[in-house]
Amino acid sequence: MFQPALLQGKRILVTGGGSGLGLEIASRYAELGAELVLCGRRKPVLDEAAAALHARHGARVATHALDIRDAAAVDAMVQRIWDEGGPLDGLVNNAAGNFVSRTQDVSPRGFDAVAGIVLHGTYYVTHHVGRRWIADGHKGSVISIVVTWVRTGAPFVVPSAMSKAGVDVMTRSLAIEWGRYGIRLNAIAPGIFPTEGANARLSPKAAWTDSSVKNPMNRVGRMSELQNLAVFLMADGVEWLTGETIAIDGAGHRQNGASFTELADLDDAAWREMREAIRHRDESDKAQGASE
Repeated sequence: MFQPALLQGKRILVTGGGSGLGLEIASRYAELGAELVLCGRRKPVLDEAAAALHARHGARVATHALDIRDAAAVDAMVQRIWDEGGPLDGLVNNAAGNFVSRTQDVSPRGFDAVAGIVLHGTYYVTHHVGRRWIADGHKGSVISIVVTWVRTGAPFVVPSAMSKAGVDVMTRSLAIEWGRYGIRLNAIAPGIFPTEGANARLSPKAAWTDSSVKNPMNRVGRMSELQNLAVFLMADGVEWLTGETIAIDGAGHRQNGASFTELADLDDAAWREMREAIRHRDESDKAQGASE
């Protein structure tokens, strides 16, 4: 579909790039010749991903472990990226946090954990990359991964829906403000592209499969479809495309409206069981990160 060296010479930062959708997008960029920088909170996971990308595609991949909720740490990371190899050409804002819960059960700490990563962290990375592009007179492309809920709303994931809506507005606002500098910003709103982490936190009692989802195409997304859209938005040749959020969900949100509406039928016991399943997954992830 694409020229083999389409992204040759481009340096691209992918937040949350050690696993899930971030790693899948990074892998396609590496395949097409990009030099990558991956950031996330778990250094061993990042380094394992970097080694795999280098082995598979011969790509140069740097890693930075940090919490993007820390604005000063983000600024320091971006400066190191510039110092070690010059300016970036692209940024993929993929890092996220989410869980399903009745909103009355969400603690301030739980809300802040999601908003800190999705809204604040995305802004910090975009701001610190963008202001350097402007200072250097360097053009760049920003892709932010949002959700179709920015159009429909979504119950039981309110912290994420609110935060992703903020990223959607940031995309449209900065496309206007920064267009004069040759900086373009777009967003992708994926439907269901099954990954282990997302399934465990958003649908812990049922796996996402072609037979379990409802949309006009009666299937989940294929990862190659998301990867190809991310390449298209990052590559040269579509510089007039900016300020857009593109849904890739088989028209599911057009047919079904808001997600998670079926959870309104759960009783207290079912919610407790779901919270426990999510908690066990979080503890498992933390233990794995500590042992790697």
